[in-house]
Amino acid sequence: MPCILASPHPIMPDHTPHDLLTIHFDGAAQGNPGPAGIGVVILDADGTSLAEIGEYIGEATNNVAEYRALIRALEEAQALGGRRLTIYADSELIVRQLAGQYEVKSPRLQPLFARVDELLRQFEQVHVTHIRRAANNLADKLATNAIKAAQKSQALL
Repeated sequence: MPCILASPHPIMPDHTPHDLLTIHFDGAAQGNPGPAGIGVVILDADGTSLAEIGEYIGEATNNVAEYRALIRALEEAQALGGRRLTIYADSELIVRQLAGQYEVKSPRLQPLFARVDELLRQFEQVHVTHIRRAANNLADKLATNAIKAAQKSQALL
């Protein structure tokens, strides 16, 4: 499973924790379900990119890919020492489910939602905002490129 991980500022093992982090995440699926990828961008308080992650996750629905992207983002934020998060997502469904406005009815999404809830509780403060897809370009591009890279490598086999 190909993994694209690019970080313009690699984090060293003895890095200083970053208190406030900004996260953009996105999931993409070609077909529903279909080949899927996730994209995550994490910025420090100054707007410096700490992590840009694109990973192919196999066959999934778009909503599953969105949740998997958020889980990956929260795990990375934890590893970076983040305590306060501002999260931007273009998935209105996920934003409303996290806010308790929509119930999580899908049996496929329930365990993913539970994992997100578990991770969110480990941070001091979390603010989640819905944004237009155009404002989430880089995370979308990382997710889409991960799918394309996986398909290209499979075509070579």
